[in-house]
Amino acid sequence: MKVLLIKAVKGLGKEGDVKEVANGYGGNYLIPRGLAVAATPGIIKEFEQKKQVEAGKQKREENTAESLAERLQGVVLTFTARAGEQGKLFGSITAADIATGLEMETGHVVDKRKVVLEQPIRELGRYTVPIKLMANIAPEVTVVVQSAEA
Repeated sequence: MKVLLIKAVKGLGKEGDVKEVANGYGGNYLIPRGLAVAATPGIIKEFEQKKQVEAGKQKREENTAESLAERLQGVVLTFTARAGEQGKLFGSITAADIATGLEMETGHVVDKRKVVLEQPIRELGRYTVPIKLMANIAPEVTVVVQSAEA
């Protein structure tokens, strides 16, 4: 029996593979669990079209991320915060603050989860913060934290 794998199956193949399997394995295990469907020419053609649409969508997302990365690369965000004598902030600058600052600076919404900040910034200074837009696209922005003169 020929089946088209809908999900990766350990020891058999990955999503999209057409495999020849025993009738019992296909009919009693793979198909009922939603891991595969019977491979007919129509189903295979439909899956190929779906794969092409997904590839086009992925390419458009990459292009959008690359153009945003170019806009973000030279951005310098300046935050003013109250600080003690040792340069320690009374509060902190978080990933959400940086995402909001980027939105105000560029006009493009950046999700705070894409701001790679291991811990909030709690001291005055200049920091380089990567923004992970996609797996291979991570521009860096400069964050400057200044003391607020009170």
